[in-house]
Amino acid sequence: MTVVVTAVFQPKPGKQKELAEAMRRGIEAVHTEKGCELYAIHDAEDGTVTMIEKWTTVEDLDVHGDSDQVKILRTDIADLIEGPATVTRMTPIPAGTESQGAL
Repeated sequence: MTVVVTAVFQPKPGKQKELAEAMRRGIEAVHTEKGCELYAIHDAEDGTVTMIEKWTTVEDLDVHGDSDQVKILRTDIADLIEGPATVTRMTPIPAGTESQGAL
């Protein structure tokens, strides 16, 4: 079963755009990981940067958490964020149409 994740990053003051740019190398690396179906960042109205992820299995996500690709991302953004990201794992509850009812 797929798993969806949000990771909300709080940039240091005035660093939102720089944070998003610094995440690019890590994102490209994560896209090569087994089970990565979606790994995309978004500017949020509250000034945070939110990563939305979709993984084929929980096991793939668990491997991702300790991967070299995540280490790249963490290193590249360490000086641009206020603290650790707020990470939430979610299990889809499909509803409605197949294409619109689940991420």
